[in-house]
Amino acid sequence: MFDMNLIDTHAHLTFDELASQLDEVLTRSIEAGVTRWVTVGTNPADNEKVLHLVSEQENMVGALGYHPHDADDVTDADMELLARQLHHAKMVAIGECGLDYHYMYSTKANQQRIFRAHLDIAADLQKPVIIHTREAFDETMAILDDYAGKLKNVVIHCYGGDAEQTARVLENDFYISFTGTVTFNRSEYLREVAKMIPLERLMLETDCPYISPHPVRNIRPNEPALLVHTAQCLADVHGISLEDFAQKITKTSETFFGLERL
Repeated sequence: MFDMNLIDTHAHLTFDELASQLDEVLTRSIEAGVTRWVTVGTNPADNEKVLHLVSEQENMVGALGYHPHDADDVTDADMELLARQLHHAKMVAIGECGLDYHYMYSTKANQQRIFRAHLDIAADLQKPVIIHTREAFDETMAILDDYAGKLKNVVIHCYGGDAEQTARVLENDFYISFTGTVTFNRSEYLREVAKMIPLERLMLETDCPYISPHPVRNIRPNEPALLVHTAQCLADVHGISLEDFAQKITKTSETFFGLERL
């Protein structure tokens, strides 16, 4: 058996479901071949937890941001604090940030304002950006178009786009990250989309504690060890061995986040 060293590029390891058993979660992850993690903040309190956690864990890095659900509550002072926190040596990206028009917990105007504020910081610090977009693809891409040439790297996380949208994402040289949704029985269309994506632009994530992959979909919470199911699914989609797939995807993730330097 080869040594697989996958990176979970988007996990919420500060959330209670996982933080309460973190040692066991990380042990299972390493045993499964998922040996590094990007844990992602979503609000001011969570961002503080991310900063603390990555300082304790050798193979963990972080991203900080404000989820679009909370945009109504984000102030200019919050954004100034975020910019300062992102100078931490182990903060490798900004986000997740973006637009979510599904639940509309925050107004469109505030979501767009805070999204742009994140992108301003990303452009200034030259850090990669992790994008959340739900039922707001065109608006998300229009805002990103305004930052063309200013951003270092961009990934659309928890990807669920169609072929036309995917072509647009790839034309912009953005990256695409899949969760366990690509493994679901009903997600044949998404597996077809995955065939379009060069491995140099494709990454994997759990988005844990959410979205457990098939065939362990009913396991709650999701955790990094289960990323291997998504990896196997996409290796099959691309018609290559899991070993080759894992090596290429790990390199892509290292390049996106600059992990070769850490």
